[in-house]
Parts: sequence; C-alpha cells; structure tokens
Amino acid sequence: MKKAIFLLSLIFVIGGVCFAVDPAEGFWLSIDEKTGKVTAGWEIYQDGGKLYGKILSTADHPPGVLADKCKESYQGFPAAGKVNQMPVAGTSWIFGLSAEKQAGRWNGGNVIDPNDGKMYKCRITFHAAGTGKFTTDTLEMRGEIGLGIGRSQYWQKTDRQTASSLGPR
Repeated sequence: MKKAIFLLSLIFVIGGVCFAVDPAEGFWLSIDEKTGKVTAGWEIYQDGGKLYGKILSTADHPPGVLADKCKESYQGFPAAGKVNQMPVAGTSWIFGLSAEKQAGRWNGGNVIDPNDGKMYKCRITFHAAGTGKFTTDTLEMRGEIGLGIGRSQYWQKTDRQTASSLGPR
C-alpha cells in the first residue's frame, strides 16, 4: 500500500512538472512604448511546443476590423487563408517562437504588426515581479529587423476578461 501511494504521488509530481505552464503564457495588455497607452489584449499560448500570441481585443478598433494593410500571405503564418482578410482580433500575430533553456524566454519566431503589415523577428522574455526594475509580472515583447536592431514593449499581466474587453473609447 505504501508503495502504491508513493508511486501515485511520484506520478503527480512528475506530471505537474511535465505539464507546467510557462510563465510567458497567459493574458497580457500590450503597452505602446512611446505613449504608455494600452493598445491590445493578448493571449499568449503554446501549441505543439511553439509559442503564439493572439490579439483578443484592441483599444482603437471595434471588433471585426480586418488587417487589410497586411500582405495576402507570410512565410510560416499559422492560419490558412488570406492574411489581409483576417480580423485583427482573433488572429495569432505572434507565431513560431521556440523555448530557450530558461523558462519564460522564447525566440526564433515572428510578429506581424496588423496596423501596417510589417513582419519582424520576435523574442519574448518574462520578467517576474520583484526582479530588477520590475514591480509586477511583465512580458517583454521585442520585435527586430535584424542584428539586434528593434524595439521592446513591456506588457502587463491581466486576466481573460480584461484582455477580451478593450475597445474604442
């Protein structure tokens, strides 16, 4: 009986470690680095060992607005169909990131800005509250054109309801 309890406990511990959620996953508010204003609510999630980011709502556009400034297609884009006919909210604009050795660090993927259709290389880094200059859980989303040239946005942790309910004011 003791062996059965021990084995069952061991299975739960190993299962919990194997299926632990990466700290980058969850719901986030993107913050424009120039204005400090919230721009969109995002869901960051894993699928097939890769990291993706889907816009759930935007601060400046009503639901249903199409990403008509995008190209028809992009290499590696995770959804079938013409990208320039997809809605801004409900589409995964961050895609194909691979995990680094440290939890909360992802790279090697892309991000598309649906406002202008430009695609950038993407890195995501989770910063826990109380580390360095971060007082709250923060997600650094960095878009680059190459050779480390790019810009970072620092996103705020939120919940599904808040990430899904932005809209023009």
